[in-house]
Amino acid sequence: MKLKEYDALLVVSFGGPDGPEDVLPFLENVVRGKPVPRERLMEVAEHYYHYGGKSPINEQNLALIEALKKNLDENGPALPIYFGNRNWHPLLPETLQQMKDDGVKQALAFFTSGFSSYSSCRQYRENVAEAQKVVGEGAPRVELLRKFYNHPGFIEAVSELCRKQLQTLSKDGLEKNKTLFVAHSIPQVMADHCRYESQLEESSRLVADQVGLGDWEVVYQSRSGPPSHPWLEPDICDRISELKAEGYRAVTVIPIGFISDHMEVLFDLDTEAVDKARECGLEMARVETVGTHPKFIAMIGELIRERVGMQSEKRALGSNGPSYDVCPANCCLYPRTRPAAARGAV
Repeated sequence: MKLKEYDALLVVSFGGPDGPEDVLPFLENVVRGKPVPRERLMEVAEHYYHYGGKSPINEQNLALIEALKKNLDENGPALPIYFGNRNWHPLLPETLQQMKDDGVKQALAFFTSGFSSYSSCRQYRENVAEAQKVVGEGAPRVELLRKFYNHPGFIEAVSELCRKQLQTLSKDGLEKNKTLFVAHSIPQVMADHCRYESQLEESSRLVADQVGLGDWEVVYQSRSGPPSHPWLEPDICDRISELKAEGYRAVTVIPIGFISDHMEVLFDLDTEAVDKARECGLEMARVETVGTHPKFIAMIGELIRERVGMQSEKRALGSNGPSYDVCPANCCLYPRTRPAAARGAV
């Protein structure tokens, strides 16, 4: 089998502030060009200040990169790994310039989201293209690894973490437990033009089947924008409020839409959802994100090896099969005629 030539891997993520002085500049990067009210910006800033003004996302991504480097060194291909963010240092233009200076010509990219939507995939592709224009002639070519929402390595890692956390519930809690798979909400108009909802349902079903969860559903967090513009629902805290009246004694929360415990997970789940469960008198088990779980890291290595031609099998669970290597031209389009206030608030 002839191997395809790639000379680097680029890990692409959202970014986050490294200290209190970075919070507002970071958030201003996030909302640049978007009509987000200043009061909303300050509200989200308080979430970061609540945790000391530092997001854990960069350190978590660096830990993932270190674990992945070991996997590639042991199993191949031993590619150098670069790290670039959309909204905070190291920013994508900075990283691509470094890659160019290092002689990188053709790179693979791993985006830290397994699901398809404008915000979680296409926008990152646009960010990479914009960074290439900034770098100019000689900027590395970048190809995206396929989406992993139904890959066995992802599903098995989430399932193992779920089984571990279920053990923390009491006997009464386990007898009447609702499992909520959680992802970031997006505007309905965005969801109408991508496979985000169906992929989340499929990932959740695959985990539920492996763990033996009979009572589960998908909910959302971090909704933004005015009430007049519909976003995906139900909201996790609204749903928790309803569970007590429905006779539940416990709720298990699985952040299926995230791969690391970054700020939105910490605030929306470990603060707001925990407080809501306590207010409702419910036990709550919060499953960890996959992070550096060995099966998840091995999965990333496997995606790389299949793309370079070291592995012919493209593994996927369920009936959807493996996602495509090259996104179709109309994939995850977000209508430019959408309401202004729905164009990506914080």
